[in-house]
Amino acid sequence: MHHHAYLWTGPKARFDDEALRRPPHPDPPPAGSRPELVERYRQVAAEFRTSDLPPLETAYWLVKPRSLVRGTWDEAKEAAAWLGERLAEFSSRFAAEGDRDTARLAQLVDAAAERLRAGADVSYGCYLERPSYLSLAVVTCSPNRAVPGLACPCA
Repeated sequence: MHHHAYLWTGPKARFDDEALRRPPHPDPPPAGSRPELVERYRQVAAEFRTSDLPPLETAYWLVKPRSLVRGTWDEAKEAAAWLGERLAEFSSRFAAEGDRDTARLAQLVDAAAERLRAGADVSYGCYLERPSYLSLAVVTCSPNRAVPGLACPCA
């Protein structure tokens, strides 16, 4: 078992485009469906795997391009430390003052290490100024507990 890290920042409006953040349904819309529904399905089917947008289900980061992997670790503690470093790096830009609390951030890192040791994924998000959004994820791989059929992006 190992862990892959992912980071995304961008406009809140782009993050809110949930259709591009979920995998396409395995079956396309039936014949005779509204043209806009068919077109939206085609767009999602074409863009989901290649888009840098964070997936709604954390495990689906594993189907994204390998170039989006920000780090890989065998040890949960090391992966959680990366998460802590990113939270510290962005904390001055957090939109909510309470999100900047260093004790709270340390608790998030400790909780992440426990979850990763147990084989779970970790995903944190925070609004930044402008309005922008920060998404951080560490995904357990080989196999992923939530979706065991997903292949390792680095294999």
